[in-house]
Amino acid sequence: MSTPDPSAAAPIRVLIADDQEMVRTSFRFFLDAQPDITVIAEAADGEEAVTLARRMRPDVCLLDIRMPRLDGLAATRLLAGPEVTDPLRVVVVTTFDLDEYVYGALRGGACGFLLKDSGPTLLAEAVRAAAVGDSLVSPSITVRLLKHLTTPQPAAQHPARAPVLQALTDRETDVVHRVALGRTNAEIAAELHVSLSTVKTHLSSIQLKLQARNRVEIAAWAWRYGYAQPSP
Repeated sequence: MSTPDPSAAAPIRVLIADDQEMVRTSFRFFLDAQPDITVIAEAADGEEAVTLARRMRPDVCLLDIRMPRLDGLAATRLLAGPEVTDPLRVVVVTTFDLDEYVYGALRGGACGFLLKDSGPTLLAEAVRAAAVGDSLVSPSITVRLLKHLTTPQPAAQHPARAPVLQALTDRETDVVHRVALGRTNAEIAAELHVSLSTVKTHLSSIQLKLQARNRVEIAAWAWRYGYAQPSP
């Protein structure tokens, strides 16, 4: 008789919201084929997505932007916005590579933004990243997004920043810089010659110190205060 593997984690529970049945079907087909992911619900509009998500509490919600009744940006704010007490993890998946959509989604609380033509592998990676509190933004828009998400401000113009900087260690500052440039955890680990678990530990500490909910907010902070420039 085989003994259950105690390290085997429960699959990541996903909700898919898109007004096109073909898209929902293709996403479900691929994600359900992953050993660590299962689709638990589908919604054809934003209102249904919010209702199902609040009731079923999926680990990750995949939301399209252009949906009837309630668009994906509004749904994101209701599920993951700053005013939500117990926010869900939302990844916006859309056809439209428009800056206002990207900014609206991430400011509304989304922890990822993916283009539908990014491919199924990146979709699964985005789900896995969101499930552990990480973020993934389509590589084609990452740096452009982070550059324009905020307006850089010199340190002298923002004295409130000083106590936070004093709290960050030199290595944490190195991590912040690389997050702002769109590096993945694996890339950060390789560049800093540390383990992946060490990077994750640094990110957890940084989020606490900056009061950031995810790496997108860390990156936004870095761009705002000049810590995304080459050679920090």
